[in-house]
Amino acid sequence: MVPTYNEKENIRPLVDEIFRAAGPSTMIIIVDDSSPDGTGEAADEIAKKRKGVLVIHRTERGRGSAGIRGFQEALKYRPDYVIEMDADFSHDPSYIPAFLREIRDCDIVIGSRMVGGGATVERGFVRNAITSFAGLVTRMILGMRVMDIQSGYKCYRTNVLESMDFARFVSKGYSIGAETLYRAHRKGFYMKEMPIIFRNRKKGKSKLSVQEMFSFFFNVLRIRLGA
Repeated sequence: MVPTYNEKENIRPLVDEIFRAAGPSTMIIIVDDSSPDGTGEAADEIAKKRKGVLVIHRTERGRGSAGIRGFQEALKYRPDYVIEMDADFSHDPSYIPAFLREIRDCDIVIGSRMVGGGATVERGFVRNAITSFAGLVTRMILGMRVMDIQSGYKCYRTNVLESMDFARFVSKGYSIGAETLYRAHRKGFYMKEMPIIFRNRKKGKSKLSVQEMFSFFFNVLRIRLGA
């Protein structure tokens, strides 16, 4: 499940890499938020030529609501597992086989930059510092020990997502990752972190803004008080 916004340069090679890593029986759900750069149209062209690619077009924007829409669509097909990842190659598709191995003895596998063997490369000091600070505050507020609680690269057993009441979710943006893990934690699901190397995007521009950061912390508080 891949949410996209202005990822035209990345979407075709990403689809190729996912199929190469996961095999031809994989289904790829692309959720595009009406990207003005033509990502949705590029995805449609891919879907016409490649079996197993489904494109969802939305008029609203938001990483959180796009993720929920993608999860809901994925569940219709009764998969064994659902992997979510970003489209900018910061999440390397070559980790997919490792996710599928690790999920055998847990409910959620988190691709983690923050555990031994994990790292962030090709990214500036300030951005890394902001990520680390946001993670620390989020863990403190939610009372969780997950080191990379903001990770957007995760593998879920289907029953985890089926248990979620997405109508109660407050996240429309990047806090969706923390909210999903927090709600899963409260339900008693077992999760573990798997080290990954997170690389800064090579094409396109980051969508994270100061407004998104403030919204992230505000929503983390709402999650803790209202979940």
